[in-house]
Amino acid sequence: MYKVGITGGIGAGKSTLCDILRDMGVAVYDSDSRAKQLMSDDEALRDALVEAFGSGVYTSEGLDRGYLARCVFGDAEALQRLNGIVHPAVIRDFETWAEAQEGDYVVLESAILFESGLDSRVDAVVAVMAPEELRVERAMQRDGASREDILRRIRNQMSDDQRADNAKYAVVNINREELVEDVEQLHRRLSYDAISRRR
Repeated sequence: MYKVGITGGIGAGKSTLCDILRDMGVAVYDSDSRAKQLMSDDEALRDALVEAFGSGVYTSEGLDRGYLARCVFGDAEALQRLNGIVHPAVIRDFETWAEAQEGDYVVLESAILFESGLDSRVDAVVAVMAPEELRVERAMQRDGASREDILRRIRNQMSDDQRADNAKYAVVNINREELVEDVEQLHRRLSYDAISRRR
């Protein structure tokens, strides 16, 4: 199965692009929501998190995200340890999921595709980009966060230019109407790439 990674910074609109592809019948794996699900349901992953961060990681209600966030906040080593536990589980889950799908290609959606090493598990990467001011507006509206908070998060992420330099395709998302047209064109290219790979 031909695998396509789709990534983008906060407010760029990668989820919107993935929603359009879903409407076209493309199978999309949301790595963020699957990671959360696996952290709740996968017994081996749960055991590894408890061993690394203590029994407070889980309560009777399930995963205590606040506790886990406090464990890794400002601690690069702890964050690396968390990623070293969660990312391999997500990769295994994605590989299993991808093999069960139909169609020319599947999509792996991840905000941290390059940072997590997930880009090594896909055949092509699409970077979704948008002007910074538009990204800030979108994120403020969506998350109810302050402008300063959003800008800080943008500064802590890989830049659009860095993503585009490492991607096979780049899509600029300014308005939905133009985005739909661009995604239709992208879909044709990705289908062609996938079919060419199989020949």
